[in-house]
Amino acid sequence: MRAAVLYDVDDIRIEERPVPAIGAGELLVRTGASGICTGDVMAWYVRRKAPLVLGHEPAGVVEAVGAGVTAFSPGDRVFVHHHAPCFACAMCERGDYVQCATWRSSKLEPGGLAEYFRVPGENLGDTLRLPDGVSAVDASLVEPLACVVKSLRRSRVREGQTMYVIGLGVMGLMHALVAASRGVRVAGTDFLPQRREFARTLGVDAVKPEEPITGADVVICGPGSPEALRSAFAAVAPGGTVVMFTPLEPGVPFSFDANDLYFRDVTLVTSYSCGPNDTRESLDLIARGVVTADRLGATRFTLDEVPAAYTALRESRILKPIVIF
Repeated sequence: MRAAVLYDVDDIRIEERPVPAIGAGELLVRTGASGICTGDVMAWYVRRKAPLVLGHEPAGVVEAVGAGVTAFSPGDRVFVHHHAPCFACAMCERGDYVQCATWRSSKLEPGGLAEYFRVPGENLGDTLRLPDGVSAVDASLVEPLACVVKSLRRSRVREGQTMYVIGLGVMGLMHALVAASRGVRVAGTDFLPQRREFARTLGVDAVKPEEPITGADVVICGPGSPEALRSAFAAVAPGGTVVMFTPLEPGVPFSFDANDLYFRDVTLVTSYSCGPNDTRESLDLIARGVVTADRLGATRFTLDEVPAAYTALRESRILKPIVIF
């Protein structure tokens, strides 16, 4: 089979790999579509994993099942999360699935940007059968949208409140679409005028960075930079919440006026990845058409076009590349 292998951010190769062998309790899935994640174009983040087969947003069709598998059959259309928890540890019992040791260690072999991938037994806990009418292309959005679902839950944003999104890339736009569907007033900003224009077509009150919104109940800080975080603190209302959606590069210093945040009662929360509760809600949102590939202006690519798609995303020339098989 063929797979897209990243050796560095400017070195992605389409290589031949053996089709993974499966054992008892496992699945072999034939990939239908898989997105390229914006996190995978952060050089500092992806280089520490290289070389790797790209892709952790796959959807496809079950090709074969291992002994003992009864929940799935060949021919089932599925979304598969690359991490799944044990559902039994103390972290899982309190709903902190991303802190579960099993969640942290579980993965797909070799990755989503391959013609086939193996689903280990532990990952079956977050493998979802797709409803009729949900395409593989739309289902490839389940994982990134689930990260947004978790972020909004942690933000505690409510109907009638104002949410300000810093960064109107695909993740920012998904925040906007889901929040708006819940009766939240959404504003946002981005340095790229074409992103602001597209966001306006989705109902976002998009403003220039030099003319920021202030007094927002919730601020979603998309970019992983100190400057973006400082902008988020300046934009949030007293008693409001800032969500740090992307980490800073390790070693990058960050300072802020803690006294100001203290006396304004501002809450800073982080939101890392997602769990099985989030993927189920995400799939429901996609099935209801709240978020789809077409609404997000996603661009479709073939496997051979992955290097070009990755470069286009890294250079902010497209919003969301989805590779179709």
